[in-house]
Amino acid sequence: MVLIKVLTTVGIVLALSLVAERAGPRMAGILSGYPLGVALTLFFIGIEISPDYAAQSAVFAIAGLCATQAFVFVYYLVSRRLEKGGIAVSTLAATAGYLCAAAALRPIPFTRAGALLAAFASMGLFTLLFRRIPDARIARSVRFTPAVFALRALIAAFILLAVTGAAHAVGPAWAGLFSAFPIALYPLLLIVHLTYDKAHVHTIIKHFPRGMGAIAVYALCVSWAYPAWGVARGTAAAFAAATVYLGAFVALASRGRRG
Repeated sequence: MVLIKVLTTVGIVLALSLVAERAGPRMAGILSGYPLGVALTLFFIGIEISPDYAAQSAVFAIAGLCATQAFVFVYYLVSRRLEKGGIAVSTLAATAGYLCAAAALRPIPFTRAGALLAAFASMGLFTLLFRRIPDARIARSVRFTPAVFALRALIAAFILLAVTGAAHAVGPAWAGLFSAFPIALYPLLLIVHLTYDKAHVHTIIKHFPRGMGAIAVYALCVSWAYPAWGVARGTAAAFAAATVYLGAFVALASRGRRG
């Protein structure tokens, strides 16, 4: 099971980082809103604990998107002001911001409707806060060496195992909030920050809230489908719903840019 977790997450993070190099940080930021980390966490919770436990966690995973955006907001604020040591300090500050936001959300008795309202309100807020960040494109991609692959793999594997391991020791509310930790996005930010420049990281952060609705749709579907259909069929249904949402969003966003 540990090997499956590691291989799946590594593949996802590598795919996103390649998108950032080939299609640009803007598209990587939007696609980071695809429910990759949340899907992995809820799937393994459903398999290892129970579908009902994962369904309860999914509601708090929706609300936890507020904490996810707090993470990237703090990372942006700190990294913008630092050069030397910026990655380490930004990481620590962003993690602290995420934990503080999650702790504030934990006592709230979220329903599906309440969690969705909080998540989409925060998406609108952070989209406005990030709107003035300039877009930066990657002009020259680094060569995909074994060292680069190993770095990306280690970061992704460590974060996934830490988050899913913690979910076993807490109730479904905390498990859901931990599920919202940016398992796929955070390694991507580190990889791009280490490999390129913080301006490219900030471009990913700028566009990340715009695609996050797909995560909310996915978790909402899980909260209904897991108890009714089981983990496998529930996961397939949730991915279908999230894919339709994100595909429609990207199409509308592209049409708007052409206009």
